Amino acid sequence: MSESPSRRRAATAMVVAGATLTATALALVPGTAGASSHREAPLISTMPLVDNTDVYSFVSPDKPDTVTFVANWFPFSEPDGGPNFYQWQDNAHYDINIDADGDAVAETTYRWDFRTEDLRDDADTFLYNVGPIESLDDPDLLFRQFYTLTKITPKGEEVLIKDAQVAPSNVGPTSIPDYEALREDATYELGKGGQTFTGQTEDPFFLDLRIFDLLYGGDLSEIGKDTLTGYNVNTITLQVPISEVALNGDGEANPVIGVWSDTETRTMDLSPTGGAEPIGDFVQVSRLGNPLVNEVVSDIGLKDPFNASTPADDANNPALVDRVLFPEVPELIEAIYGIPAPEGPRFDLFEIFLTGIATNAPTPDGSPAAIQADLNSQLLNADVVPKEFVPAEMLRLNTAIKEPTGLDGAPLDEASRLGALGGDLQGFPNGRRLADDVVDIELQALAGAFINGVPATPVEALIDGDAVDENDKEFGDTFPYVALPNNTSVNDASNSQTGVVADPDATQGAAGGGFFDALTGLLPGAITGMAGMVLIGAGSLRHLRQR
Repeated sequence: MSESPSRRRAATAMVVAGATLTATALALVPGTAGASSHREAPLISTMPLVDNTDVYSFVSPDKPDTVTFVANWFPFSEPDGGPNFYQWQDNAHYDINIDADGDAVAETTYRWDFRTEDLRDDADTFLYNVGPIESLDDPDLLFRQFYTLTKITPKGEEVLIKDAQVAPSNVGPTSIPDYEALREDATYELGKGGQTFTGQTEDPFFLDLRIFDLLYGGDLSEIGKDTLTGYNVNTITLQVPISEVALNGDGEANPVIGVWSDTETRTMDLSPTGGAEPIGDFVQVSRLGNPLVNEVVSDIGLKDPFNASTPADDANNPALVDRVLFPEVPELIEAIYGIPAPEGPRFDLFEIFLTGIATNAPTPDGSPAAIQADLNSQLLNADVVPKEFVPAEMLRLNTAIKEPTGLDGAPLDEASRLGALGGDLQGFPNGRRLADDVVDIELQALAGAFINGVPATPVEALIDGDAVDENDKEFGDTFPYVALPNNTSVNDASNSQTGVVADPDATQGAAGGGFFDALTGLLPGAITGMAGMVLIGAGSLRHLRQR
């Protein structure tokens, strides 16, 4: 492509270089699956705006005729990370995909496309806001984002909502005295009983990431600290009737769906005088189904191609299948802790990650399925054609299980954080609820807990897992269920290293906000009383905005 005269040699910068590199890698290495992805692959770790962190799918607890999807991006968002806070990328597709017939191709895709209104130039300021933000249209909010939500099916595309506004980043209690009110304003009805919210939330994933320090210090001494305490993520939540995503619209006959999210982006051509223009095709750079697969199942050479692939690629990828059938983590556990690794091939993991759990789930060698139970494979749908079923990595959910349910099919008094491992069939690996302790469940699964089927047999030596059993903030009982975003520094959050405890639920004008939040709090009085100049010690700040 030739350059225009207005762009000289250095004018073209590939700020989404990972998209091009990933596409190149995909041409050389067969693609496979993505997963829970807090910086799980080299290229996507350089592109946090489009980096999927987690995806959740569960029957809505207060509306059991609907299913809720939660998808997160932008890992490790520090609340004090101004003055440019955590935005969604323009000229990108943020997708939630649903496969109901088991062919590894989405029958339904919900797509969010964002656009930005940045008013800081007009206001002659670098600040995100110049006063307390009390509503989405508050004139003090200078950085605003909007989105169009489109439903894509084989019948075509339907715009469900246009120019809906994103709830802003939680700059701090001075700037945003009531974030919950903004979240309510940013929750939109979609018709047919559906609704959606897009904005910032507290990161709902809870775990001790010292697993990467030779599996918790080599002696299980480095456990018990929720590494994600205090951090936020950008979140899309969607609630729709089960009939909207079930095969043939029949959630009773066809209750099982497969779910994954992805992000597609374009390369940007930057002008040396300012501005940018998107060029080229959309390229997928991130993909996410079951949690932790791309982090701890795939090896380093496969991670970037994983993110560029689709589920339809998985069954034909011998590298992925080999890593599932002969996983690395159990070998590491045996080498470090002396706990024997189960012998491969691991057909139990093949079901958990690639086919869903069903008595007739296919295996690579045609032998019977390892986990003799009917739980969450699309093969359980009445209208699925078995010969068209394709093993593929995705999060599978049986929407017929409406509440926490025991192995005997009877309702439970309360959900188990360990899902199916704890005898609760509504939980992971059947879908993923916000409170499911997927680290402990998957660690047990990799160590062989499900190798003899359901009920599982926990590995006693690993029974404590990472000792982080719940999120640091409570989840809600109603949509969007996720917790409000943190508004104080991560360094002030409760953790075992500092001993400092901050109120994680503080949202009402509390002390402890960051520099830019405090600066915003100074503005109204300064503008009125000091002719637009605020003297701080020996320095001064310009008058930021006329009122």
